[in-house]
Amino acid sequence: MGRSLLFVSWNVNGIRAAYRKGALDWIGESGADIVALQEIKAEAGEIPEDIFARKFRYSFINPSHKKGQSGVALYSEIEPDYHSACHEVDILREGRINEIHFGKIAFFNVYFPNGQRNEERLNYKMEFYERFLKHIQMRAKEGRSIIFCGDLNTAHRPIDLARAKANEKISGFLPIEREWIDRVEDAGYIDTFRHIHPDEKDRYSWWSVRTGARKRNVGWRIDYFFVSRELEESIEDADILSDIEGSDHAPVTLRLRLPQ
Repeated sequence: MGRSLLFVSWNVNGIRAAYRKGALDWIGESGADIVALQEIKAEAGEIPEDIFARKFRYSFINPSHKKGQSGVALYSEIEPDYHSACHEVDILREGRINEIHFGKIAFFNVYFPNGQRNEERLNYKMEFYERFLKHIQMRAKEGRSIIFCGDLNTAHRPIDLARAKANEKISGFLPIEREWIDRVEDAGYIDTFRHIHPDEKDRYSWWSVRTGARKRNVGWRIDYFFVSRELEESIEDADILSDIEGSDHAPVTLRLRLPQ
């Protein structure tokens, strides 16, 4: 039958702040096999050793070269046979990717760039998208199945945000950004949440703090788990844990039953 694995992805918007709030306590009790965190805003030495209620066997921290910005962290119960910060994609060393391999799986924890600041950052976001897709396609050609998760900073379809019409010209819902996700799916990658919940509305993973949008559920679904087409039959569940607070994002989860 194989082993059922639980993956968790969460943009914590500052791992130390989330720790102080007690917002990470549930992770140690979740039974997660791999936890992928984005926007940790910390160096490895700044993260408390008791960050979770239980200690994961392996951890990989990729901080940004700009102190206190971006950064990703990956915690795993599975021993990887390869790990990388993937600088061929994250060329500005902004701490945006953890890549690990285990068995025939290449797993990516990614904090994709935000394009709202200015045109230069939007261009960088699109270039990052292109480099990332090329990279995972290379791994696929090596015979690996792909799992990637994280904050994509783009809502794919109108069902994925509360006010689609009002945001058509805003980075995060621009046609060029959405078309890239179309290309990801055309390349054979499955949006696991939509695979399990194809028509479910009002399910979001990010809300603006400035407008108090979470209480009104005026949000965006911009956090994802994608898997290779050959893993489709392995997908057991995918969800958004919108009741868990401590960040402006909600955690997203994926449960896969992988062959032994």
